Amino acid sequence: MELTFIQPRRDRTLFYRWASALALITIFYNVIEGCVSVFFGLQDETMALFGFGLDSFVEVVSGVGIWHMVRRMKQSDPFTHDSFEKRALQITGGAFYLLAVGLAATSAMNIYKGSRPETTVWGIVVSVISILFMWSLIHYKVKIGKQYNSQALLSDANCSKACMYLSIILLVASIGYEVTGLGAVDSIGAVGIALFSFREGREAFEKSKGNMTCGCQGKCG
Repeated sequence: MELTFIQPRRDRTLFYRWASALALITIFYNVIEGCVSVFFGLQDETMALFGFGLDSFVEVVSGVGIWHMVRRMKQSDPFTHDSFEKRALQITGGAFYLLAVGLAATSAMNIYKGSRPETTVWGIVVSVISILFMWSLIHYKVKIGKQYNSQALLSDANCSKACMYLSIILLVASIGYEVTGLGAVDSIGAVGIALFSFREGREAFEKSKGNMTCGCQGKCG
């Protein structure tokens, strides 16, 4: 993750404060979102919401790695991942792969058995809140990234779009079930989340090898 600044040291300090704050906000939000989603996912037996919650917990590990990276960049070499970041990325990648396999297998079993959730109302509530939050987060990452001439933060904003797309999948699956009453709709939504998780896992391992810096198909520096 490389930063190119043309601003004085004061502006660099302000940028790192903003970047650190955005990372911490993302971490705390994902913890809350994960707890709520897993709880209601289990209570209402909705695989899409449950899987969405587990994905949020994995994102916490990734967020901690990003927060650590911002702190390291402020103090030392901004061009390479240290051992902590590489390990965090590897753990994140492995967790995403396990989540993808587990969700896909469970969803297939639910479709075969004809299982259906009690309700997906909480999936609608959580997804709408998540979409609004991610939209705000993307807005500020883009704003700060442009203000401080940081391609890193602009690329990270593109990464946040993936989380918003995940929320849209949950919203569509939750509304779809409430409208149709077909349990397969919820399971198909969980499969969609599994596919996103697999992609995120692959990108995490690529980043740990130094091949990518943000998993957004673009440079972060």
